[in-house]
Amino acid sequence: MNYRFTKTKYRALKTTLVAGATVGLMTSGLAAASAHVEITPDSTAAGSYSLLTFSIGHGCNGSPTDKITINLPQEINDATATVNPNWTISKTTEKLATPQKLSNGSSVTERTSQVIYTATTPLDAHQRDALVLSLQLPDTAGKTLYFPTLQNCETGETNWADVAAAGQDPESLKAAAPMVAVTTAEASGTATPASAVEPMSDGGSQTPGWIGLAAGVLGLGMGGVALARSRGGKHDAS
Repeated sequence: MNYRFTKTKYRALKTTLVAGATVGLMTSGLAAASAHVEITPDSTAAGSYSLLTFSIGHGCNGSPTDKITINLPQEINDATATVNPNWTISKTTEKLATPQKLSNGSSVTERTSQVIYTATTPLDAHQRDALVLSLQLPDTAGKTLYFPTLQNCETGETNWADVAAAGQDPESLKAAAPMVAVTTAEASGTATPASAVEPMSDGGSQTPGWIGLAAGVLGLGMGGVALARSRGGKHDAS
């Protein structure tokens, strides 16, 4: 009995170790895949306003990050940086060779070429941070926008600027440039996301909600009366 019990425990332990090793390998693989500076957009539709979140996942070979320079593609004229307490933010602008007319009819003669984040306290090499830009995507779908990003550290730097050649897997790049693929604009009849709906004011605009609530209560009351009558009819019939 003791032998069988020991053998069973050994098999269970072996299975657990194999499963643990598999999970460990998967986790390390995920960590490696997410080590790049990547962009998470909240919208990719052509012509839409999008919040682009740049994830800073690690330092430079163990050295803390003290500066991040994001280069905007030529298709983008400007970007608004979201405040981050650990960074001071500045912009670099450049003159356009020819004035560019915007969709609203106005023209611009210069564009923002870089958004620069300088750390007030260097970001620990083993901690993460997220930098958010708000901007309008181009009107043309099918375009891939690259945002080469230079990461300066207390010791060393990493220039996330590599772009995959035709047919090349972007995951094979050691320092891939963060990118966003612009997709087809949504149909005009598409419902507006709840997050884009402005909250109602306190100045009486909530009246329709109260009307709906009252109507629901009234309907519930009428249903109760109907049920009582129905039961009463059955009792008389008996």
